[in-house]
Amino acid sequence: MGGRQPNAFNCMKGERRRKAGSHSELKVKASLLLLTGGTTSACPDGEGQLRHTKTGEPFVFNAREDLHRWNQKRYEALGEIITQYVYQLLETKCNMTKEIVPVDASEEEPKSFIYLSADAMSNPSKLLVLIHGDGVVRAGQWARRLIINQDLDSGSQIPFITRAKEEGYGVMVLNPNQNHLEQAKPIPLPSPEASDEPAQKRERKDDRESKKKRDFYEKYRNPQKEGETELIPIRENSSSEEHVQYVWDHFVSKAAARNVFIIAHSYGGLSFVNLMKHREAEVKSRVCAVAMTDSVHNIWHQEVNKSVQEWLHQHCRNWVSSPEPLDTPVEPMLTDCPRVSAGTERHELTSWRSFNSIFQFFSEARLAGEKYEEESSSAVTTRSSHRTKHKQDHDDL
Repeated sequence: MGGRQPNAFNCMKGERRRKAGSHSELKVKASLLLLTGGTTSACPDGEGQLRHTKTGEPFVFNAREDLHRWNQKRYEALGEIITQYVYQLLETKCNMTKEIVPVDASEEEPKSFIYLSADAMSNPSKLLVLIHGDGVVRAGQWARRLIINQDLDSGSQIPFITRAKEEGYGVMVLNPNQNHLEQAKPIPLPSPEASDEPAQKRERKDDRESKKKRDFYEKYRNPQKEGETELIPIRENSSSEEHVQYVWDHFVSKAAARNVFIIAHSYGGLSFVNLMKHREAEVKSRVCAVAMTDSVHNIWHQEVNKSVQEWLHQHCRNWVSSPEPLDTPVEPMLTDCPRVSAGTERHELTSWRSFNSIFQFFSEARLAGEKYEEESSSAVTTRSSHRTKHKQDHDDL
């Protein structure tokens, strides 16, 4: 791929400590070295990667053999650090601001947020909206796995935001997986059971049983959170579909841009199609083009009407995982948006590999839209002139 794609990893040196979500008993020491080389090529190798500060080695999942639970919790803790670091980059490198949703949330209720560029609401020309897929990713990310194991550019939305701003777009970054406030349930203390066993013998027995349980838990149990938690839904944002529709109603629809462009990865594509079902007329009047990357939408299961299907076919393109070269047409599974190869068989890489193709698609769509408007305006002017001339001729009689 050609074109300049700025490296998103600029600095993050030293050591950071963070608890893994609600895993209160585990403290993970995250020693990270972010190696940068200024700017990256399209497929950076050895630049912008996550490295250990002491060894310089890439991240290794199995840091401790036979302790899968510990390794998993360490990975999750690192993921939380990555999430916070991406938020920091959105605010510092990309100069975006955090907007709370719901917009009228009280101080006590659960909240989520999105990110807006300074001109997201005021840019009169172009607005780019980014919607990631489902899972653990949050605003600013496409794939956490890529950020940890490959590099930040391929797994984050930072290069897309940077390129969009360079080309004059306002930008909105959605956060469709931030749907609930998670809080721990209080764990009731077990009541002591009466026993006729001598205290010393009972203690030895308890120690042996505890060690067996502990060893089993550490080695073989599927890693889960020890304490039970409860999820408190965020009002009007309790699912990806709700979030996308809420942001449309309260932000996108109120933005000044004449042309809205959307990039939707994986489940984000399904959420966009759901938006079209409920806001069809508004979307058609504002959205110029939609780039999907390995979208999981399904027009049959989502019961999409014929007019929406036709609009998707004309204004959308889906870059799908495929062994074919980038942009090679791929046989459509359903009669909706055209499918082309993303040039990779890895689902999580489809957005990054399609980077330049997506922006080219948007440019072409905008030019086509402007040409159509000019032709329509010219036709209206011509018809108006004919009517005026006819009236003048009639008056002369």
